[in-house]
Amino acid sequence: MDNVFQKGSVADLNQLIDYSAGGVVSKQLVKNPAGTITLFSFDKGEGLSEHTAPFDAMVQILDGEMTLHLDGVVHEMKKGDTIIMPAGSLHALFAKEQFKMLLTMIRG
Repeated sequence: MDNVFQKGSVADLNQLIDYSAGGVVSKQLVKNPAGTITLFSFDKGEGLSEHTAPFDAMVQILDGEMTLHLDGVVHEMKKGDTIIMPAGSLHALFAKEQFKMLLTMIRG
């Protein structure tokens, strides 16, 4: 897969992805052997059920608010917040209101 983010150009990440009523939208910006960078948008009330990932993952909230459950700890996150989830950690999230996030996964 080719990178869909134009290298060497400036972009407003919030403008690269829209909200979808009652849904979750994802757009992969970079995918290569080192990892992935993916934009997500979640409508209010949407989320992801508990799961794990085999790689460290950094979540950056670009817009809105969400609740993140990470290894039994609840984190209330809003625009501007960032967290790094360790590989193998059990996590789930819920959109308190519409929100957008950038997910960066690094293969170790």
